Amino acid sequence: MITTFLTLALIFLIFLWIVSWINYYNKLDNRLGTSIWRWSYDYPVLGKRDISFLDDKKFVILRRKKNKIITYMYLIVFLGFLVLMSFVSQILLIIQN
Repeated sequence: MITTFLTLALIFLIFLWIVSWINYYNKLDNRLGTSIWRWSYDYPVLGKRDISFLDDKKFVILRRKKNKIITYMYLIVFLGFLVLMSFVSQILLIIQN
């Protein structure tokens, strides 16, 4: 149970570190927005013209880096959920006995 709690704490620290990277990328360019949960679109959206790699190379590279970091964040959130469920089940087993 202690190892599960330490794993959960480590996952939370990794989550905070990833969120700080997302905030860092958001501050580099105003066009990325301020959301930490949303990917920037890198595909055609009806009614909006996307910035292609030929239009603004630096922005597109920055956007792809941010999207990769957001994907890692979702992976950490999912992993944290699994570890949290394991931790709660261990607590419930202790309460039951």
